[in-house]
Amino acid sequence: MIRLLIADDHPVVRAGLAGLLSDEPGFEVVGEASDGEEAVQLASVTRPDVVLMDLRMPRVDGVVATSRIVGGEAGDPPPRVLILTTYESDDQILAAIEAGASGYLLKAAPQAEIVAGIRSVAAGQSALSPAVAVRLVERMRQPEPTAVLTARETDVLRLVAIGNSNKQVAALLGIGESTVKTHLLKVFEKLGVTDRTRAVTLAMERGLLN
Repeated sequence: MIRLLIADDHPVVRAGLAGLLSDEPGFEVVGEASDGEEAVQLASVTRPDVVLMDLRMPRVDGVVATSRIVGGEAGDPPPRVLILTTYESDDQILAAIEAGASGYLLKAAPQAEIVAGIRSVAAGQSALSPAVAVRLVERMRQPEPTAVLTARETDVLRLVAIGNSNKQVAALLGIGESTVKTHLLKVFEKLGVTDRTRAVTLAMERGLLN
């Protein structure tokens, strides 16, 4: 038996889902929550296998509630969370997945798709509606945004690229050596690297030193 908790701020939606799922063999609806805070609390009490989570709810939204539930606030092992919502923007999808949701389905999906998604998530798999899967693939195919370096950071990195030490860069630019180090640390952070050589190589690959 798969134990389900429904979290949605619309009573009609909760009642509809509860009725639909209660008629499915192997499903038991053990609780209904009207917001994210209540979802976390009920999950710790009712110990569902899967939480059906809406995104936009009062007090605590679905993303935060998902993170708290998956993070162990509702017990260990935590229930799995399946987002069931009307929203499908890239940011919302990514935020939910990063929060720990095991699936993301749209409320407009056919009943069979929702039921299959619940069973997949309960079995330890993932479930994505076709529309959401397409959005994720498209997002993954987009090139990473180019880091934006300030004029001073660019000057420092250009001088480093031609072999100058921090002390030499400081003298050439008329700034303190500690300031050079600060600029380089900011460059490392923006480029996601940890050393000068990789910073220069990556900056050249991205055309940041042109």
